Amino acid sequence: MNKKFFQLPEEKQQRIINAGFYVFSQNSYKKSPVSEIAGAAGISKSLLFHYFHNKKEFYLFLWDTAAQITLEYLNAFRCYEPTDLFDMMERGMKAKFMIMEQHPHMAAFSIKAFYEKDPEISGEIQSSYHNYFDRKAADALAALNPDDFVPGLDLQMMYREMYWASEGYLWEMLQRGKLDAAQMGQDFEQLLQFWKSIYKNREKSQ
Repeated sequence: MNKKFFQLPEEKQQRIINAGFYVFSQNSYKKSPVSEIAGAAGISKSLLFHYFHNKKEFYLFLWDTAAQITLEYLNAFRCYEPTDLFDMMERGMKAKFMIMEQHPHMAAFSIKAFYEKDPEISGEIQSSYHNYFDRKAADALAALNPDDFVPGLDLQMMYREMYWASEGYLWEMLQRGKLDAAQMGQDFEQLLQFWKSIYKNREKSQ
């Protein structure tokens, strides 16, 4: 990547980033024309390649940018402070829904990138994601008190079941078209209450 990109005015940087989020969120990696991204950003294709050596480099830059923005929101919502798993999840989802409202194309891009199958970039996307997920999952599980849950519950399997359900729901919403943050918030609240009803230790909570 050409460091001159970061010497551009902030407004122009954001215009290029948002154009990438938009175009890549509408199509697969292979079917997203760089010329269309450049046009949406108001620059020439050759200038885009002046800042980024190729399409793959720009795509991975967008992925890293989306991850950085997500972490900023999660920290702002203090998602890593609570020790209660469901409190942490509720704050995390509120942060993600806020991201969808403020950066709708970024959210759609991130979900699409996660499920991208093109071998040119899928391996690096999955490696980046799972390195982060495995680290955060280990931290979350280490902070849990087994007494807060149904006796004998496999906490690791519970955590993975929640993850699989959440990812499956996001994929289903993406297939419907535009992400509806308000509807997703309502659906997740119902799902969260369901998880609490089956996993929490009712005797301790009384």
